[in-house]
Amino acid sequence: MRPKPQIPAEIEEYRDERWRREGTRQVETALDAERFIEQIGFAACLTDSRRPGPSLYVAVCGRRDAVLPRNVQKDPEASLTWVLKDEIVGRGKVYYAKLAHGKTMFLAPRMIPCFHAVWGVRRAEEKRRLSRNARAILNVLRKEWEMSTADLRAESGVKDRTAFTRGVDELQAAMIVVPSEVFYQPKFTYIWTLGVGRFPEALRRRVNRETALREIARCFLAAAGMTIPGELARVTGLTRPEAGRGNRALVAEGYATILRPGVYQLAASQAPAVLPCPQDAAAVEICGQTTDSN
Repeated sequence: MRPKPQIPAEIEEYRDERWRREGTRQVETALDAERFIEQIGFAACLTDSRRPGPSLYVAVCGRRDAVLPRNVQKDPEASLTWVLKDEIVGRGKVYYAKLAHGKTMFLAPRMIPCFHAVWGVRRAEEKRRLSRNARAILNVLRKEWEMSTADLRAESGVKDRTAFTRGVDELQAAMIVVPSEVFYQPKFTYIWTLGVGRFPEALRRRVNRETALREIARCFLAAAGMTIPGELARVTGLTRPEAGRGNRALVAEGYATILRPGVYQLAASQAPAVLPCPQDAAAVEICGQTTDSN
């Protein structure tokens, strides 16, 4: 069995600051959360320390070892994260949706074109790439602009709950539909709308795929300090070869240094003094190698 890669202590401390894993910098309000997402570019919502990458829940906890309890409804930190998520959705300043591989993520506006270049579905491709149910839901939203879950299900004719959920998830993953509000009374429901209505410039801006891969890799590395084999792919939903291409593009322009296959670190010209020197490979406690990693 291949040993689990270990992140150097200096890198963990760097991430503590950037990912708000410190009690003095924890997220407490929707404005705090929006600033956090804008600073790091993208973040998961309710993942904990068992999953790689920045997370709103971990930032709310303000500690590196945060773990979601079994009963999240009674946990104050999980509850606050959920409340902040709802407020962020309503404010519409950052992008929120269930993206690739069902990953629920927040995106800063500047990162929307890059994610859309990789996972977005253009209007000309909808008939080929979207299911019949997804297209039925989308047709209704294009006429009505926004609708609650129950009304949208009825109007689209996709009345089976499971089929409807899959259709909406498909549209979210294609970066076409997003939730715009959440209501709990008289019953819980999302209001769904077209993403282009909230972020027209970002979703209409064209970015080629290789540029998008490079900028997604840059965004993660800037906040993480270092990336180890498979980490960028697990955080973003990219394939490992795609993540590798993004990281190698950063090496080619001098933004990053490759320490060994699959291990990339900010170049000395980009790295704060807190990070170990990229040329000192001995300072990197990474076990195991791979020849086609990110």
